[in-house]
Amino acid sequence: MVCRMVRNDPQSTVISNVTVYAATEAGPRWLEGQDVVVTEGIVGAIGPGAGRGVAHPVVDGGGGHLIPGFVNTHTHLQQSVMRGIGEGLPLLQWLGQVGERTVAATAEQTYLAALAGGLELLRSGVTTVVEHMWPSRSEAVHEASLRALDELGIRVLFGRGIADRADPTRKWGQDPRLIQPLPEVFAHVDDLDARWAGSRIETALAVPNPRCLTPDGMAATAHYARAHGKTISVHLSETTTDEEMCRLHAGCSAVDYLDTGGLLGPRTLAVHCCYLDEYGRSRLAERGVAVSYNPVSNMRLGSGVAPVPELLAAGIPVGLGVDGAASNDTQDMLLALRMGAYLQRVSRARADLLGPDEMLHMATRGANAALGQPDLPNGLRQGEHADLVLVRFDRDFACLPVRDPGAMLLTAGSPRVVDTVWVDGDVVIHDGRSPRVDEQDLTKRLIALR
Repeated sequence: MVCRMVRNDPQSTVISNVTVYAATEAGPRWLEGQDVVVTEGIVGAIGPGAGRGVAHPVVDGGGGHLIPGFVNTHTHLQQSVMRGIGEGLPLLQWLGQVGERTVAATAEQTYLAALAGGLELLRSGVTTVVEHMWPSRSEAVHEASLRALDELGIRVLFGRGIADRADPTRKWGQDPRLIQPLPEVFAHVDDLDARWAGSRIETALAVPNPRCLTPDGMAATAHYARAHGKTISVHLSETTTDEEMCRLHAGCSAVDYLDTGGLLGPRTLAVHCCYLDEYGRSRLAERGVAVSYNPVSNMRLGSGVAPVPELLAAGIPVGLGVDGAASNDTQDMLLALRMGAYLQRVSRARADLLGPDEMLHMATRGANAALGQPDLPNGLRQGEHADLVLVRFDRDFACLPVRDPGAMLLTAGSPRVVDTVWVDGDVVIHDGRSPRVDEQDLTKRLIALR
């Protein structure tokens, strides 16, 4: 299948008189009355009057607040047409229901799911998404998802699903109907890299969990990832099943199983980690692994609470994720931002954990190194990609008056306050809507799905 790539050219603009969440030597600060100059997709200057005399189109930022775009470190966009599935079921039973829908997914369903889920992400301020596709033998399914994401203009790290141990129960392996020989998977990733080169889409390897790869499969995956500079995204210790099965079948912990297989390193993104003990945290820190924290999904499935303060204290980078819409059941990054803080606070009976600056760092920069991106300081700064979000709190009276922008974003922010979103300086959301997608047509097509 030949993909039709949408032109996503870097753009130039001036966002004038805006309050910027800026990186400073003293840490992130909200600076009023700033101009942000974007030249060919890069933030060229930030400062009062910086846009004077610059021959770029001007966006009036007066009354608005500008932040770096959110990086959603984990989702399954194919699940955006599975909302509400398996409500009340524990993880393994829930996976069974999701698995049946995944096996039966068509290219058309996958396209609509990615378009709907990706648009929801953009509307909540996400400019980069790490998509963790389940393994699938269908190239048409993968192409459908990529086509939708390209049309939206969002930046994507597309995790191609990979597994080589078959087990219909999913306790020690993956659904056999979803497994494809590893050489075919690697060849497909090579082909995707060649055809999407120069776009906003890059590829990664998506491992469902430690139980889904044999030792030989882990070795092959690790070798390919190192040779091609790929991120490996892997669910780890979402529940106690990983630990129980690895100890039963491999005689070691889930962390040691991955480590022995060569899957732990600076380009590894471990997802969930609700049951990561002190030993596991020390090993991930030693290997430079980052963690994706997915609080809403963990609450919905009753999986547990990731030990985020302990992860950070161990020096483990932590990014924020929404997870798939079958376990969230939205793609609202601002909801994940809020619940990410609140879940830690209630589980420890402390109101002083994970304030606005810590959560904004987690949501915009936290896991950058594992994703192959620059490890930037918290807040917007000159020289980075112009992946930006203009927030207007006056779009929602529930956010007024604004005494502390960071606190307001954390405690009351919703997609209603997201006015404009840029990726590479290119407008992908304007006045809360996509200029690229016929939303009425999308709504009709989603309603028609069964």
